[in-house]
Amino acid sequence: MKNTGVITTINVSDFDKSPVDLIKRYPDKTLLLLFYNNACLGCTGRAIPLAYKFQQTYPEIQVIGIHSNFSTNNVTEKDIMSIFSVKELPFPIYLDNNHKVYDSFQAEGTPQWVLLTSKGEIYRSIFGSQENAQNRLYYAIENLLEDIL
Repeated sequence: MKNTGVITTINVSDFDKSPVDLIKRYPDKTLLLLFYNNACLGCTGRAIPLAYKFQQTYPEIQVIGIHSNFSTNNVTEKDIMSIFSVKELPFPIYLDNNHKVYDSFQAEGTPQWVLLTSKGEIYRSIFGSQENAQNRLYYAIENLLEDIL
């Protein structure tokens, strides 16, 4: 996978450690990827709630959380669920062990947002969860939807 052109595979794993290719799992779908980590307060306090809001506001877009693991600790579904007050995930979350996918997108840190067109092209990549990053993300989503509708 390269950070330019069309993304043909995004290989992560589910909680059972089974491989999942997000491009095949969500074919022809506009994707908003959220690279995050449970230990990141900006991720859990701002980015995760914002991702949920995007999932509710923009049904044309599939929001996907990708927990990038930067340690050798094995992250479980229970670990992921521990940050939520509900019993079900608000959007699909996958695991990026050894932060390989995170690295392939040249992420600047967590949270990192990557908006992919339905053709697998990177439309925008935005780092952060504070107001400026949120505004840029809203603007990118609105522009992309305007382009495709």
